[in-house]
Amino acid sequence: MRTILFSMAISTISLSMQAQNPVGSTAAKKGDITLPTSAADLQSLALGAKSVATKYSVEDFFKNPTQASFSISPDGKYLSYTSPYNDRMNLFVKELSTKKIIQLTFEEDRDLGGYFWASNDRIVYLKDSNGDENFQLFAIDKDGKNQKDLTPYEKVTVEIIDDLEDSDDELIIGLNKDNPMMHEPYRLNIKTGELTKLAENTNPEEIISGWMTDHAGKLRIATRTIGTDNVVMYRDNENEKFTDVIRYNYKEGSYPSFFDFDNGAIVYAESNVSRDKSVAIKMDMKTGKQVGEVLFEHPQVDIGSINYSKKRNVLTSFSYYTDKPGRKFVDKISEERFAKIKQLLGDKYEVAITDFDKEEKIFLVRTYSDRLLGAYYIYNASSNSIEKLLELSPWFKEEDLCEMKPIEYTSRDGKTIHGYLTLPKGKDAKNLPVIINPHGGPWARDKWGFNPEVQLLAHNGYAVLQINFRGSTGYGRSFMEASFKQWGQTMQNDITDGVDWLIKKGIADSKKVAIYGGSYGGYATLAGVTYTPNKYACAIDYVGVSNLLTFMSTIPPYWESFRKQMYDMVGNPEDPKDKAMLEAYSPALNVDKIKTPLFVIQGAQDPRVNIDEADQIVKNLRKRGVDVPYLVKYNEGHGFHNQENKYEAYQLMLGFFHKYLIKK
Repeated sequence: MRTILFSMAISTISLSMQAQNPVGSTAAKKGDITLPTSAADLQSLALGAKSVATKYSVEDFFKNPTQASFSISPDGKYLSYTSPYNDRMNLFVKELSTKKIIQLTFEEDRDLGGYFWASNDRIVYLKDSNGDENFQLFAIDKDGKNQKDLTPYEKVTVEIIDDLEDSDDELIIGLNKDNPMMHEPYRLNIKTGELTKLAENTNPEEIISGWMTDHAGKLRIATRTIGTDNVVMYRDNENEKFTDVIRYNYKEGSYPSFFDFDNGAIVYAESNVSRDKSVAIKMDMKTGKQVGEVLFEHPQVDIGSINYSKKRNVLTSFSYYTDKPGRKFVDKISEERFAKIKQLLGDKYEVAITDFDKEEKIFLVRTYSDRLLGAYYIYNASSNSIEKLLELSPWFKEEDLCEMKPIEYTSRDGKTIHGYLTLPKGKDAKNLPVIINPHGGPWARDKWGFNPEVQLLAHNGYAVLQINFRGSTGYGRSFMEASFKQWGQTMQNDITDGVDWLIKKGIADSKKVAIYGGSYGGYATLAGVTYTPNKYACAIDYVGVSNLLTFMSTIPPYWESFRKQMYDMVGNPEDPKDKAMLEAYSPALNVDKIKTPLFVIQGAQDPRVNIDEADQIVKNLRKRGVDVPYLVKYNEGHGFHNQENKYEAYQLMLGFFHKYLIKK
């Protein structure tokens, strides 16, 4: 499949994310309470931080790059990328031979959600409205002509099932237009917009949650969800009905990645059946059995991906992620090519191949580090030559920014917890103000690399600790399952243990520790100030869950197939014992325990964490007479994406941290 550049996931059960007047929430519009803090009062927060002299501003860390999201056309003759137009990232195409540039889109409301080359002549892109994640699919010719809305449906979101690399006119997509809970597969003509349904998905008790094609673009594998089980189905061709092959509990399974190159019944798959860490195997789709020996496994972490060459029909490598990304080559040509690129670029930075043409002669290469966004290059395999396209953040000097160091510590119940510590430059690692920054998900993980939030905070004098608490992905099944029904409990203990670890090592000033996170990290922030209020001097909740009961009742309809699994992982509101637990660990229902200064930030269109989650915590605290600054943006969803909103939010964050960690 071609490289598809998405700015956010559009089909996942993870909560993870990333100057207008603040506007009201749903509750505020109904007149219940005027929730958002006035613009004047919010801006007063920023004054203290603005008085502190730093080399780089908020704008430096969060302004749009001049060019980003590069992709190469299938014939290798054109380069596409996104670039700012009226502060929104729009789509451009550059002819490599003539250097001629054409702007294809002129969006002014919101950045594009992603794009890819559908053929040598036509590009497909996605956009939603104000962050609602109801993505629509559009197509346009590389010369800017024949723009067409391919999915002109309200409150419908699209999935890309197969970009059909060998077809210039068609894609296979999933649409939930007939039932918002269920996506059904369609063959889509990207010139006319004609849709042909390929299969039905109509049983709400057994929702088909995944579809997979073979190398000829034929729909031959599907996965349906029955409660907490997943059933993998198979057919030899599209004229047959799907038949059940194997049924797994969602905690384990062998799930196909792609077909073997003869397009028969054998697939490459990722599996954690009867083991803790997932591995790469071959599987017979007629029997559901493993074929031969394990192809690759890593002793410490799950496998990341299985990679292959479509042109040469060979397996090329396996990827994995420890503290940094790793790969294991199994193809001599790919290994030698990567070695040549590394030799041309040197060993100073991490190197990743991000895209290539159909003939595998022209490659896009990205370098990056923890202190720079890095640069893009074009590598020509025929001449073994490389050309630099641009630096993504040339306004930064690497020596000014801060190193992100992998760390680990032992939790109170004996688990090894991994994470990253970034210390402010030019300061001794002693008695520092610290910001604990739990990631979203929670079934995700923090990774090493340039993180603008972390660098902004470190540049302003704060140490930043990122923690891959239990439930973080990549560390195996037992580490994942240790998080089940543990929101606010042992998951939170892992974060608290990180605070204690910093204090014990003398890095943190125990009176100057803050916690800030987005999405699940927002929940962890609220849980931190609810259940361990003495640990934190202040806290910022960004699009976070506050009430586990209402959160479970407002998940997007297209997550419905995963509801029973979420009940198993988080808690079942219909079970009396679980309900009592969810109430006990819902910060909005336990605000009497909160005494830490809190700042809340929310996008009003958020489909993952409904704005009612933010409204509840603010309203309940204000009933107790607690002043909670509250920033709402009505043109944002799960995390702010518009540049001016990011500027405002992060400037206010700095002001809030300065008020409670520096001035006091």
